[in-house]
Amino acid sequence: MRILIAEDDQVLADGLLRTLRGTGAAVDHVTSGSEADAALMTNTEFDLLILDLGLPRLHGLEVLKRLRGRGSALPVLILTAADSVEERVRGLDLGADDYMAKPFALQELEARVRALVRRGNGAASSLIRHGPLTYDQAGRVASIDGKMVELSARELGLLEVLLQRAGRLVSKDQLVDRLCEWGEEVSNNAIEVYIHRLRKKIEKGPIRIATVRGLGYCLEKIPG
Repeated sequence: MRILIAEDDQVLADGLLRTLRGTGAAVDHVTSGSEADAALMTNTEFDLLILDLGLPRLHGLEVLKRLRGRGSALPVLILTAADSVEERVRGLDLGADDYMAKPFALQELEARVRALVRRGNGAASSLIRHGPLTYDQAGRVASIDGKMVELSARELGLLEVLLQRAGRLVSKDQLVDRLCEWGEEVSNNAIEVYIHRLRKKIEKGPIRIATVRGLGYCLEKIPG
C-alpha cells in the first residue's frame, strides 16, 4: 500500500508517518499544496491521499479540485480543523471520500485508511481470497488452507499487490512504485529476490507466481 500525506504540521506528520509505516505501508510526505499537486501528477501508484486543507502555497481544496479534474478516482481522506464545517462540506462536494477533524485518534485513522483503500480497490471486506490463499489486509496476515504463512513486511506488501491484481501482469516498475517510498533504493534484482522468497512460502497447491520474462509477474491458479 502506497500513501501520500500532505500535511505541514511536522509533529502531526511525524505521528502519521510512524503509525502508517508501522502497518507496513509505504508512505511519502509533502508539506505544501504545490508539492502535493506535483506528486499526484507524476505518480499514479498511490492508494490513498491524506490531505490537510490548510496547506501553504496551494490550498488543500484546490489540490483536491485539480486531482478530480484530471479524472483521478484516488481515495482522499481530508484532515481539517474541528470548527471548519464549511470546508468539510466543500471538500466532500469536490470529491473527498472521508474527513477527520483534528485532533483525532490514530487508531481511528488507521481503520479509516484501511476502509478507504479497500473501497478504492473495489473490495467490501478486508479479506482477499485467491484459491486456498487468504490475505487479511486489516490484520496483515496471510494463510493457506487456514494455516498462517510467516511473511516479512516486504513480502506481505508484495503479496498484497499481486493479489489485488490477481490474474493480471504486474511489472517490476509497478511493484517498486507501489512498495517503495521516495529516495528508497530498490533494484530489479531485489524485487526478484523478494519474489523468490515469496514463491517458496506460498506456492503450495494450485497457486503460483508466473514470470513473464522482461515484463513482470502474475499471481495465478494452476488448472487442476
